[in-house]
Amino acid sequence: MKNNYIYITLGSIFVILGTIGIFVPILPTTPFLLLAAACYGKGSGKLYKKLTESRVLGHYIRSYLDGRGVPLLSKILALTLLWISIGTAAAFVAKHLLLRILLLLTAAGVTFHILSLKTAE
Repeated sequence: MKNNYIYITLGSIFVILGTIGIFVPILPTTPFLLLAAACYGKGSGKLYKKLTESRVLGHYIRSYLDGRGVPLLSKILALTLLWISIGTAAAFVAKHLLLRILLLLTAAGVTFHILSLKTAE
């Protein structure tokens, strides 16, 4: 039950970030909403349904779930933010070489996953 609150809190944060991404070009919408849907799916079926059936936000998630893909701009922005944030952390925050390598490998894995997703028309 305690985990449900964590998933719901994280999902809500991702919904807020995804919503901001609609209006702020540098912030990707789709990846945040997909994360929100995943969190809500584990934490609250009611919130998951509400999010995926939302008139405003639901189409981002349904496009992905229906196999139509992720918009190219979302991919570009997600990868840009990913590499800026992880690159900065690896260069300036992580003190140990092993941690730097782990951060960069994680970013490479996420990059591979995003690039392997179908691009929406």
